[in-house]
Amino acid sequence: MTEDTHRFKAVIAGKSYTIVGQATDEHMRAVTDVLNEQLTQLKQLAPNMSKEDAAILMAFNAISDQLKLAAASDQSATTDDAKTVETKTED
Repeated sequence: MTEDTHRFKAVIAGKSYTIVGQATDEHMRAVTDVLNEQLTQLKQLAPNMSKEDAAILMAFNAISDQLKLAAASDQSATTDDAKTVETKTED
């Protein structure tokens, strides 16, 4: 472990985990809270869904969101580059 890496104890879906990372405790706590809220919502919507299936669905949704954000960021950067080129060619 590096100097910036530390351990964070979290309870997710009633189970204790030790998460090792570089994020602040505040960030880890926020992630844990959102994760537990989403698991609770899933359990209410689909009471027979297993914890494993819920975790896989949440991971799928998280990666989907991450890819959408990356695509939007790439599109924004491309648009910014095009504006820069337009500005340069208008001189």
